[in-house]
Amino acid sequence: SVRKKAYHYSRPMVWKEVARSYLHLVREVTENQGWKPRPEPTEIKTQKVDTLPRINLNHIRIMTDDTGILQHSYFSMPRREDGYCLDDNARALIAMSMYHNLHREDNFTALSKTYFSFIINAFNREKGRFRNFMSYDRKWLEEVGSEDAHGRALWALGVTISKTTGKSVRDMVCSLFIDSIRSVDNFRHLRAWAFTLIGIHHYLKVYEGDAEVKKTRRHLAKRLYDRFKENGSADWPWPEDILTYANARLPHALILAGKGMGNIDMLQTGLTSLRWILQQQTDEKGHISIIGNKGWMRRNGARARFDQQPLEIMALIEGCADAFRITRDNVWLKEARRCFDWFMGKNDLNIPVYDFASGGCHDALEPHGVNENMGAESSLAWLVSLLTMNELFGIEHLLKTKDNIKTMGLQPRIRKD
Repeated sequence: SVRKKAYHYSRPMVWKEVARSYLHLVREVTENQGWKPRPEPTEIKTQKVDTLPRINLNHIRIMTDDTGILQHSYFSMPRREDGYCLDDNARALIAMSMYHNLHREDNFTALSKTYFSFIINAFNREKGRFRNFMSYDRKWLEEVGSEDAHGRALWALGVTISKTTGKSVRDMVCSLFIDSIRSVDNFRHLRAWAFTLIGIHHYLKVYEGDAEVKKTRRHLAKRLYDRFKENGSADWPWPEDILTYANARLPHALILAGKGMGNIDMLQTGLTSLRWILQQQTDEKGHISIIGNKGWMRRNGARARFDQQPLEIMALIEGCADAFRITRDNVWLKEARRCFDWFMGKNDLNIPVYDFASGGCHDALEPHGVNENMGAESSLAWLVSLLTMNELFGIEHLLKTKDNIKTMGLQPRIRKD
C-alpha cells in the first residue's frame, strides 16, 4: 500500500536513524585517518629543546609495587587489575641498569632488585622457558610465555651483566642468563632472535671467552642474516613482507653480531637496513613518522599512520646509538636526535608525547592527539631512550663540559681509577 511504502521510505529520516548514520560516518572517518596523509597539525607548536630533559623516575616508581612494574595505567595511575608481565619488568631492569651505570652507581637498588626478582620468578625451570603474564594476585597465567618475552629477558640480563660492577650481583644474573639461553636455539621468531643477540652482545662484553654463548650467537645471527638475504631486495631490504613492531631491533642485532663476529657483510646489511627503516618512517617534512599499528606496512602497500607507539622510537634510537659507536659516523648521532625529538613534539601532530609533569610517556600518538594513558611499556621506552641519549651526548661528548652536564640534570661521579 501507499501508506506502507511511505513508512519504509521515511524510516531513514527519523532522528534515531539519522543519529546512527552520523555515528557510522564518524567511525568510518576515524578508522580511515590512519591511512590518510599527514593530518593538519594542531595549534600547539613544537618546543625547541637545546638540552635533554632531566631524568625523572617518579612515574616509574608509581607504576612499581613490591612485585614488579604494572603493565597498564589509567591516565597516570596504575591499573592494578591488569597485573604484570615479564616484557615490562625486563625493560625496567634494562632502564635501571643503564641509570645506575650512567650515574656511576655500583649498588643494586630496591627498584633493580624488584625487577630482577620478578624475572627470576618468571623462569620456569622445568620447561626451561620464561613465563610472561602474572595476575595482580601473583598467579602466573601461563606455563610458557612467548619467544619474544624470553628474548627480552635475556636482553635485560645481558645489559645488567655488562653495566653492573658488583661481583655478587653479576654472578647471580649470569647464572640465570646461562640457564635460560639454552632454549633459544629452537626459536623461530625473528625478534626473539634479535632480542637474544643484543643480550649476548652485552654478555660477551664481560665474558668474551664463553665459547658456548658465541656458538649460539653464530647460529642465531646466521639465521637472521640469511632471512635478510633470502627475502630482501634493492627496494625492500627486509627479512619479512611486512613492517610491524620493534622493527629496528632486527638491523640493530645484525650490526652488533656482525661487529662482534668480524663479519663485514653482516654489519653492512644491518647498517643498510637501519638506514632504510629510518627512511620509511620519515615524513616529507623531515620529521620521524612511525609506522602505525592500525594496519602496519606491507610490501608494496600503504603505510598506516596511526597509532604510533614509543617502543619503535626506543628501538631506532638504540640502533642508531650502536651504529655510531661502531662506525663513528656522526650521521647516526643526528638520526638518534631526530628520533628522540619525536617524543618532544617533532612528530605528525606537533604534540609532545612525553609528559613533563609526571615523568611518564603517553601510550601512543593517535590521529587526533595522544593516548592519555601512560603505561609501563611507553614510559620505559621513553626512559631507555633518554638514558641512551645521555650516554651518547651527556657522557661521550659532554662529560668534559660541566655546564652542559648541569643543564641535563646529571651529576655524574667520576671514578679515580
